[in-house]
Amino acid sequence: MGTAGFRKLYIQACFEYFAFTTWKSVGGGLESIAVIGAGMIGGAIVKSLLKKGYEGEVIATRRDLGKLKDLEALGAKITTNNKEAASKADIIFLCVKPGDIEKVVKEISSEIKGKLVISTAATIPLKFYKKIAPHAKFVRTMPNIAALVQESFTAYCCNEDVTDSDKKKVEKLLSLMGASMEVEEKYMDAITALSGSGPAYISLIIEALMYAGLRVGLPRNLALYSASQTVLGTGKLVLETQEHPAKIKDMVTTPGGTTIEAIYELEGSQIRQALMRAVKEATEKCQRIRDEIIRDG
Repeated sequence: MGTAGFRKLYIQACFEYFAFTTWKSVGGGLESIAVIGAGMIGGAIVKSLLKKGYEGEVIATRRDLGKLKDLEALGAKITTNNKEAASKADIIFLCVKPGDIEKVVKEISSEIKGKLVISTAATIPLKFYKKIAPHAKFVRTMPNIAALVQESFTAYCCNEDVTDSDKKKVEKLLSLMGASMEVEEKYMDAITALSGSGPAYISLIIEALMYAGLRVGLPRNLALYSASQTVLGTGKLVLETQEHPAKIKDMVTTPGGTTIEAIYELEGSQIRQALMRAVKEATEKCQRIRDEIIRDG
């Protein structure tokens, strides 16, 4: 990403996320939103809408109604009926597993004609949705689990039926979960592997740092908190200063100091190559999952 693109993303993250209080549709009227499959990510979307004071109807669906009681307590309508939820909604979030996409889209195909459908399912291409429900307007997204605290990075791409007005709605909705950026669909597998799976990689690093703290005598809570805050603060430092991570690293590293000793050990452990291999393997896994679903479909 060039400097201009990086700056655009950062400005969007600051302006849309922090300035946002109550969301209404572009036309000024309230729209009903259904979240089909309100599990981890779907539930985070519902919570983000309600925490931000969305005044329209929010409907959440899941096979086990008991698991939606916390969303009902926040103000969401809950149901196990996907068709009913989709028929009542103006905008539909589709938050089911990739292997369930075909079945669910077929189930609600009549109810989503002419409507905006935002899918969070990994690997599934826009043309696959279009083949099943040709009269709906689909948006493919890849958020991450940080949506639970409204700090996700969400990449998205749209099919040809999505209008500029629709895109504005998508941008506003995704801003509830954190930062977002429209990308070409060819990048979505890589985004899935990098930022979609990214919280797992960063959690491993935080866990390792916590154990490192324990090894040198820190109390567990202090080790975990200091490691987590350091990761959070460093990410914010990179975003706000727009400096290359290498420069941030050099700001901490002094001749003959403690940091250079630690970096020497890290470089010998091949941590860079391990992360690169992880993202590459996850990207290739996306292709294998997609091939299997499309073949079976």
